Amino acid sequence: MDDLLVRRVRVGLAGSLSDVLIKGGRIAAIAGPGQAGAASESLDGHGGTLLPGLVDAHVHTAQWSAARRRIPLGEATSAAHTVELVLAHLLARPVPPGELVLGAGFRDGLWPDAPHKDLLQRALPGHPVALFSADLHTLWLSPAALKLIGREHPTGVLLENDCMSATAELPVAPDDVIDGWVADALAAAAARGVTKIVDYEYTDTVTDWCRRLARKPLPVRVSCVIAKHLLETAVERGHRTGDVLEDTGGLLTVGPFKLFVDGSLNTRTAYCVGHYAGTESHGLLELPPGELESLMRKASENGLIPAVHAIGDHANKIALDAFANVGCPGRIEHAQLLLAEDVARFAELGVVASVQPAHQPDDRDVADRHWHGWTDRAFPYGALHRSGVTLEFGSDAPVAPLDPWDAIASAISRTDDHRPPWHPEQVMPLEAALAASSGGRTGVAVGDVADLVVTAVDPSRLSPEGLRDIPVTATVMNGRITYTA
Repeated sequence: MDDLLVRRVRVGLAGSLSDVLIKGGRIAAIAGPGQAGAASESLDGHGGTLLPGLVDAHVHTAQWSAARRRIPLGEATSAAHTVELVLAHLLARPVPPGELVLGAGFRDGLWPDAPHKDLLQRALPGHPVALFSADLHTLWLSPAALKLIGREHPTGVLLENDCMSATAELPVAPDDVIDGWVADALAAAAARGVTKIVDYEYTDTVTDWCRRLARKPLPVRVSCVIAKHLLETAVERGHRTGDVLEDTGGLLTVGPFKLFVDGSLNTRTAYCVGHYAGTESHGLLELPPGELESLMRKASENGLIPAVHAIGDHANKIALDAFANVGCPGRIEHAQLLLAEDVARFAELGVVASVQPAHQPDDRDVADRHWHGWTDRAFPYGALHRSGVTLEFGSDAPVAPLDPWDAIASAISRTDDHRPPWHPEQVMPLEAALAASSGGRTGVAVGDVADLVVTAVDPSRLSPEGLRDIPVTATVMNGRITYTA
């Protein structure tokens, strides 16, 4: 492994100008300009700020890379408007007859009308159309798309388990094409300072990433999450969370074991103690407590740390109770609505809160409607931080873009538009938000792994809006330059 000298960088927020010498993938020296030593390769930081490399702790990588090529539907204000966006896109970029039309990003929680397969049939008679919601918990299919996967459905709007199983049955591009898309997405991530992702794809992530690494060097480290249906396979392989996969140069590791307790806010399937405004529904319990604990226990006994999807307050209580009863460490993914008494339990039980701050400004209006009266404890990042809970930030891409700076800005501002902050009592300090986006690293020191980002401007000098657009000068992963501006 070659050595690298990073010249003229300010180490940390408001840091002094220094040179940083990297050897063997780790930081060997930090000294004043011209004093750190020589190296075979040099990188000029142009007076920028050197920080730990950024980590996205929750990504659906293949879906994110595919969504970047789907019809964008994030601006849709109704089911009818969604169809108009699809038609406008196809008018500009026609597809051959019979080819599956794919769109992504709609949020129907505030729509005045309901999605239905008949709307797609009237607009595109006989054409297979599959539209994914932004949270990936709803799949809207045309009659032809339903026929394509051998299903019948009264509305064509599939939720939760039906959505995910149908997604797996839709035609997909060949592996080499998908791997090319993933490579493009990772290059874009590296350009934003990302040096590691945790991949929550529902496939055999270990096999997928070993194949990708064999084809092309990766610009990021990858933690390969184990899907529920692959628990037995992972146990048979002897995989344990944190293990480095053989022949990957330390870039690929075994991730946690993923389980779902409930659904999502936008789909109104997050499992809550109270009922949704104007309904008698409490949401959907995907995994009863007994079954949840049984799976967590088996995973833990075999060295796999559970990562439990829980969004509603009742779902989070069930997940925390399960961690207490099983007595294992782990993570709760999302933790969007919490009972006040459950906030401190994360720290007491050693459970990581893996959250996605960019979802809060995206979902504030939906939360105000469907979680009316509860929003003082929704997306409670400030309360979790003050309680000493370990927080890790992610995007849940494609639910939000794979860009940690967006998460950081949302966490410290609680808004992403002209409106005032939403529940500003839940803001986090910049330093804490940076650590949550850096795998817990709070600075750069000799001996650290050389996963680093150089920003052209000190983040502490920027507004939240400025942070979202912060220029990245360079990214270094394992001592190797993966991006330069």
